[in-house]
Amino acid sequence: MDQPEPTVATSTQLPKPAALQAASPQDEAYAPSGRPVFDAKGVSIFYSSFRAVTDVSLTIYENEITAFIGPSGCGKTTVLRTLNRMNDLIPGARVEGNVHYRGASLYGTGVSPIAVRRRIGMVFQKPNPFPKSIYDNVAYGPRINGQRNKAKLDDIVEHSLRQAALWDEVKDRLNKSGLGLSGGQAQRLCIARTLAVEPDVVLMDEPCSALDPIATGRIEDLMHEIKSRYTIVIVTHNMQQATRVSDRTAFYSVLRDEKSDTRTGVLVEYGRTQQIFEDPQDSRTQAYVTGRMG
Repeated sequence: MDQPEPTVATSTQLPKPAALQAASPQDEAYAPSGRPVFDAKGVSIFYSSFRAVTDVSLTIYENEITAFIGPSGCGKTTVLRTLNRMNDLIPGARVEGNVHYRGASLYGTGVSPIAVRRRIGMVFQKPNPFPKSIYDNVAYGPRINGQRNKAKLDDIVEHSLRQAALWDEVKDRLNKSGLGLSGGQAQRLCIARTLAVEPDVVLMDEPCSALDPIATGRIEDLMHEIKSRYTIVIVTHNMQQATRVSDRTAFYSVLRDEKSDTRTGVLVEYGRTQQIFEDPQDSRTQAYVTGRMG
């Protein structure tokens, strides 16, 4: 039998998600497009004494899809996990430098990692539905946050599944286990579960790597459909996917220390996706996007 789900309080140190901020008509008329959501300056990430990533500085903008690309071991996922403090769960992990989310320090004193992960959701590489019904998978987050009204939960579940382009496929079997879905459906269920708590940002760590081309296409279409409401950051090894879905691309590479035989990730180049793939400014970027370096 499932245990009662705890209720967590959000931190007052973080700004409201953009979707929940009240804005006057004048604000909407004069608000600049592409407002910064994340601003990282001089970020290095350590696991105990090992420096996994060094000196990352970049700004991620609202309602855009930003892709992180690069060879294995270059720190793409490590940087992604830094944006919602998932690395906090790894013993010995620490971050140096500054990471700001909508102007507030993400690692500031008094900022709750739980509150951070509610605002900044994550979809993992392998679909991971809970061993619960489809309905309960989507309702799980709202229940943890205190929602107990059945009618409101029904609305949240339907709205989230519609956003994830899954409602029509599962509306007649909401009480069936989420573990019975196909890989592509299960990944969209995980996206619906993430959207159910009304995040501001959705992080995706290679969300299509285990999916067939048809399921991959549906996830990519979904990303385009929801980016008007969410900011999306995706890690991908598929450069064609990066060109299809992203507005901006960050290319990471590896610094090798031959003496200690260690590899440290480094951000090489960041810019508009078209520029990164068609007119890269760094020879390492050009070598990677043209397939001369893996």
